[in-house]
Amino acid sequence: MTDELRARLRAADPAASLPPADPDGVTRLLEDVMSTELTTENRETGTRDRGPLTWLVAAAAVLIIAGVGLFGVLNHDTDPAAPPTAADDKTVTELTAPSAAAYAARCMVPNADLLRQQTVAFEGSVSTIADGMVTLVVAHWYAGDPTDLVRVQAPPADLQQLIGAVSFEPGERYLVSATDGRVTVCGLSAPWSADLAALYGQAFGG
Repeated sequence: MTDELRARLRAADPAASLPPADPDGVTRLLEDVMSTELTTENRETGTRDRGPLTWLVAAAAVLIIAGVGLFGVLNHDTDPAAPPTAADDKTVTELTAPSAAAYAARCMVPNADLLRQQTVAFEGSVSTIADGMVTLVVAHWYAGDPTDLVRVQAPPADLQQLIGAVSFEPGERYLVSATDGRVTVCGLSAPWSADLAALYGQAFGG
């Protein structure tokens, strides 16, 4: 049903200004009208000479039923909007896996000077891992534009062994830094530890 047709049906509905009727009540009303015993007068004349009140009640019942049916059709044809979820309100930072070529033969012991060069740094816990994507709930931002969540492309296992890319596990707590949208390696991003947290604090001042 098109929007134009729905608009025309609503405009032609004589009961559009009335509140929705109870379908069960309408059915009972119509049954009462149709099953009303004929009086002495109308037993002899049939429906020809029924009183005006009988026809008025019957007409009103038919109009109400038609209005209920029209309301059902219009609402059945319209898909209700999906209720908002808590996840819809979350802001997200997207990061990718590190590049092996970018770090080949350049790993060194993590230090505050190296960390200070990163444009993104945060502490967070892994909430889900699915389809190669890791979602972390951020507990604290050291650098970058704060968001509620961070989604990180999980590094392949060979990168974890080759250049110390962080291995994310559900429920675990991590310190993560990144530059140009890529997560750092060589121990700059790793499971939370007091020593690494001290380096992050030294590099970013908190």
